[in-house]
Amino acid sequence: MELGIISLSDLQTDPATGKLHDPGRRTREIVSYAIAADQAGLDVFGLGEHHSWDFAVANPAVPLAAIAQATGRIRLASAVSVLSTADPVRLHQDFASLDLISEGRTEIIAGRSAFVEAFRLFGVDLEDYDDVFAEKLRLLLTIRENPEHVTWRGRFRPAMDGLSVQPPPGQPQLPLWLGVGGTPSSVERAGRLGLPMALGLIGGDIRRARPLVEHYRAVGTAAGHPAHRLRLGRSGHFYVGRTSQGARDDVFPYYKEYVRPKPPTGRGFHIGRAEFDAAAVPFGALMVGSPQEIIDKILTEREVLGIDRYMGQVDFGGLPADMVHGSIELLATEIAPVIRRELAPPGGTGRSLTNS
Repeated sequence: MELGIISLSDLQTDPATGKLHDPGRRTREIVSYAIAADQAGLDVFGLGEHHSWDFAVANPAVPLAAIAQATGRIRLASAVSVLSTADPVRLHQDFASLDLISEGRTEIIAGRSAFVEAFRLFGVDLEDYDDVFAEKLRLLLTIRENPEHVTWRGRFRPAMDGLSVQPPPGQPQLPLWLGVGGTPSSVERAGRLGLPMALGLIGGDIRRARPLVEHYRAVGTAAGHPAHRLRLGRSGHFYVGRTSQGARDDVFPYYKEYVRPKPPTGRGFHIGRAEFDAAAVPFGALMVGSPQEIIDKILTEREVLGIDRYMGQVDFGGLPADMVHGSIELLATEIAPVIRRELAPPGGTGRSLTNS
């Protein structure tokens, strides 16, 4: 089982100054988190893509390239690439270049996005939300299969007739996951195509996701895909402290700030301390607590959902860098060794070495 971290690069208002956090400093902090995760032996680092003033990173490939130069083994993924508003040719080129820089450590997690800013920015009609994603996914899969000779036609992009998409990646193919938020049609698409699925769960009881996961695997099996290709990743809000109570006391103000509704969209929700604590119970999606508590929750998710990868969003809500680094260290030194030992096959090490 793989363990890693994810950042969405959200920018928050500094309570001491009333000013928005500096995007340059924020990006450099994110790079430092990925380097720390690599040095501590975690398996994967993911970086989100957004196109509003509330986030620092619009093109994950650029910071990931800086991270690639400063790391040696951790896998580097977009989380997610907003494929609906991207050119699949350019996306493949960007991540193939990143794959060459990182010597074969790159992945794409592609998704539709729950935010509308990118659609307005890149001139994609929201009426075509699913159709344009499905078409661009088909093109990305075509390029991925044989970038040296791409022949393709669709509605939303000019045709390609035997064109070459350069450069080729360092890996035989760029690993591609589908990022989903729980929409049944997205789950079904991932299964039908036999692609690994990255499931984002930010609230509720994780047992409610089991029917979706079972449907994904059933659809994939019916389509003839082997079980080892139907891998499941899970991401969500994460913070670990020395004690359960201390972790929750420390992180609650930042979590409350992160999820509260903000202009101009008003997206979000208000949460009280009792609701926050209730979200962190053993079957709750919120991963906040002591090392043992987090170990138990990850193993529970392995049992209930069969997850192959867990990625914790470690730096939400303007968490200070020292708190984030401390959380990463505890994940790598006190949680990961136990998870790997518990899930190690007989005679094995429990260490993940390869990815789809």
